Amino acid sequence: MTSRISVLTFNVGFALLFLIGRPAPAVAEPAGKVLSAAAPHMCVVVVPGEIRPEFGCFRIGIAKDLKLKRAVFWHLYTFPSRAASEAAKSPSGIIVEEDGRVWLSEFGSKNRPSHGGHQVAVVGPLRLLPAESHTAEIAYSVMQPDDRSRVHTHSGPEAWYVISGTQCLRTPSGTRSARAGATMSVTPSLPMELSVTGAEIARSLTLVIHDSTQEFGAASNWKPTDACRP
Repeated sequence: MTSRISVLTFNVGFALLFLIGRPAPAVAEPAGKVLSAAAPHMCVVVVPGEIRPEFGCFRIGIAKDLKLKRAVFWHLYTFPSRAASEAAKSPSGIIVEEDGRVWLSEFGSKNRPSHGGHQVAVVGPLRLLPAESHTAEIAYSVMQPDDRSRVHTHSGPEAWYVISGTQCLRTPSGTRSARAGATMSVTPSLPMELSVTGAEIARSLTLVIHDSTQEFGAASNWKPTDACRP
């Protein structure tokens, strides 16, 4: 779907769950040290005192113990300031600051009323699996040309808003691409690999909504066969 949204912050750095395939693994280091680039097997959280690398996938926002319907829409907004986004945010909203902008993510029906800001995208419906509660996490990904994620799955849906560049998503259901300003999403438990096509650095915001009792994501043994084309 096309343009509009923004989200509850976390003092941490956030999905694409596509953890860059080229760079060395990310390891937690003492405060003040530079964190190495995101590992191919995980989307990392950057804790206070660590310096986030230039490229990688960083989990930057979270909302826990959400009571959501079986199908929700991701509403993404931008605001001129953090104070303005805080005034508009619901208890389940997530605010993050990336790419020189303040983003608010909200979850609800397709026609959920807006409380200000510029609507960037509405993505969905995102089908959720039954759970006592869900956790929504926002990640920010910066990937170089030819970078790719590990092959992975999530216990809930994953969705992207592409800020710049072009990304290719390979799943057992086929291959899809999305350029800047576009969105894409996948259903729960679907194996996937995300990669960058073209010569431009790809930046995106990623949403994963998963069962609160389960991890953010898991590795998969599925092997992509279709080729990504620029």
